[in-house]
Amino acid sequence: MLTEQYVAVCDDPPVRLFVACSNGPIDRTLLVIHGGPDWDHSYLREPLVRLAEERHLVFADLRGCGRSSTGLPDSAYSPHAAVADLLALLDALGVAQADVLGFSYGGLLAQRLALAAPERIRALIIASSSVMPVPDDAYDDWPEAARLQAAGEALWADDPEPSPQLTRADALAGIPANVWRPEARAEYRSRLEGVRFTAEWARPYLAGTLPPARPEHAADRLAALNLPILLLHGRQDMTFPAALAEQAASAIPHARAVVIDQAGHMAHIDQPGQWLAAVTAFLDGRTEQ
Repeated sequence: MLTEQYVAVCDDPPVRLFVACSNGPIDRTLLVIHGGPDWDHSYLREPLVRLAEERHLVFADLRGCGRSSTGLPDSAYSPHAAVADLLALLDALGVAQADVLGFSYGGLLAQRLALAAPERIRALIIASSSVMPVPDDAYDDWPEAARLQAAGEALWADDPEPSPQLTRADALAGIPANVWRPEARAEYRSRLEGVRFTAEWARPYLAGTLPPARPEHAADRLAALNLPILLLHGRQDMTFPAALAEQAASAIPHARAVVIDQAGHMAHIDQPGQWLAAVTAFLDGRTEQ
């Protein structure tokens, strides 16, 4: 269903992205940008692969992630470099324009991609992410969220050396915080077992040298693009508050929020049917306008 390949996207330093594509029509390309960032794209394949025949799905591991190039200098890991890679990837695949779905950290990169090259983007889905900055007191009235988030944070408390094993442990510790429905957690755990974790981005992040991914004044700048935007969120998200998606939809013309109940940060795991239906309705609706 998906064809896997390596695509060269940068010469200095040499970077090849691991990419999985479906055979759908290239003029209906959907570029999927994963989060983490020290994860790979595989945890997002399902339910999106159900669109493989009607859309040209492009799943890419970011530089330093999964099966893409690793071992780069810490200075080579930045949101700017990741966006440049993705634009080079579209060029290499012969994609003039694409719909883009960015998940979590990938949602921040997707915003940067749209701002850097709006002519290449038909529509933007910001999933389990945020246009607005997250306030420091965002979860003060939800003590359970703070308690569950602390499980992963504790792993980094003693300033350990970043490693793929630590990234994996962090992901596993975060299961109760990221998947709201207990009955969906076994599926998520199984999916995490297949993720190729790295720690390439963690090094500059912990050293304080990784530039922020969120674009400055993102809401105003995205509004100026008049780009169709879907803000897709779980109501019980403990990473990015759902209320921020609704605020962004109010501030950005041509944007709308879909907030799914009984779904956490990994809303596509908690409620895959509703999540995919929202993606499909948005893309098909935009196409029919």
